[in-house]
Amino acid sequence: MSAGDAAGSVRDPAPALARWMIGALGARSVQVLRMEKLGGGAIQENWAVDAAVSGGARAGRLELVLRTDAPSRVASSHGRAQEFALLRAAWNAGVRVPEPIALEPEGTILGKPFYLMRRIAGTAAAHLLVREDRWRGDRVELARRLGEELARIHAILPPGDGTLGFLPLPGDRPGRAGVAALRGWLDSYRDARPALEWALRWLDREAPPAPARTCLVHRDFRTGNYMVDDAGLTGILDWEFAGWGDPDEDIGWFCARCWRFGANAREAGGIGARADFYRGYEEASGRRLDPAAIAYWEVMAHARWAVVALQQGERHVSGEEPSLALALTGRRIAELEYELLLGTAP
Repeated sequence: MSAGDAAGSVRDPAPALARWMIGALGARSVQVLRMEKLGGGAIQENWAVDAAVSGGARAGRLELVLRTDAPSRVASSHGRAQEFALLRAAWNAGVRVPEPIALEPEGTILGKPFYLMRRIAGTAAAHLLVREDRWRGDRVELARRLGEELARIHAILPPGDGTLGFLPLPGDRPGRAGVAALRGWLDSYRDARPALEWALRWLDREAPPAPARTCLVHRDFRTGNYMVDDAGLTGILDWEFAGWGDPDEDIGWFCARCWRFGANAREAGGIGARADFYRGYEEASGRRLDPAAIAYWEVMAHARWAVVALQQGERHVSGEEPSLALALTGRRIAELEYELLLGTAP
C-alpha cells in the first residue's frame, strides 16, 4: 500500500510529513523511510511510519505510529488533539502507554489532524491473545498487571495535568448520564430496539450513586486495546473515549462477557481469572472492589457496546464507509441484547 493512500487528496504525503517532522521534533533533517497502513482500528486509522532523524533530541531511526481520522467516526469518540492530550496525561502519570511524540491538529499536512506516537512491540489481536499462549506469557501475571495499570489510570483525578479541560465532569449519578447519552442516540435511530430500551430503563433505575472519587476512566479498556509480546504487557492503546467518571465502569467493561472473545470461562477479558485482575487493581489502588457495583457496569458495557455496534453498522449501511467489518459489527446487536436480558433478569 502506498503512502499516497494516507489521505484522499494528498498524492504522496511522505515529503510533507518529513518537513513537518523537522519542526515538530526540532531536527536538522527527517527522511520518511516507510509509511504503511496498519490493520485493526475500526474507528480510527493507524499507519506505521519509519523515519531517519538527524539532529535534535530524537536523532536516529524512529519507529512510529501515525494515528488519524477514519473516513467516518463514532460521535462519542474524541478528536485526535483530545486523544493526544489523554495519551500524554497517561504517559506523565506513569501508565504503560506508547510515548506521545507530536501532534498536528490543523489537518494541513494530510488533510486531517493526526499525531505520532512511538511504536511498541507485540500484538493487540484479541482472537490471538485469548487463544495462543505465545502472546500471553504468564496468564496470572498478565491479568494482575492489567489491574495494576488500570489503577494507575484511575489515579488521574480532575483536573488532571491541566490539559484535560475539554472533559466534562459527570453528574451525581454517572450511570444515568451514560444512559441519557445512549438513549439520545437510540431515539434518533430508524428502528425500534425494545430489548435495548428495556435495558436502558433498568440501568436508569438501578444507577449507583456517585463514586467516592471521580477519576479518569479509559472507557475502552479491554482485550484488543492493549499490546502484548511473548514477555507480557507492552502498552495500553486507544484513548478516544476516555473521560471523568466512576472507576467501576472500566472494571465492568473489561470483565463483560462481550469482551471475552469466546473464552467465557476466563472472566477477566478472556485472558485470565477475575480474581487475579481484581487483586492487581486492589493492591495498586488500595480500594476494595464491590461485585454488585461491577455487575451494574457489566450490564452498562453490553448496552453501550450494543449502541456502538449499531453506529458501526450505520457507517457501512449509510455508504459513508463501506466495510465488511463494520457491517458484521452491526449484526452483533442480537447477541448483545440477549446478554442484556440475562443481566437484567429478576
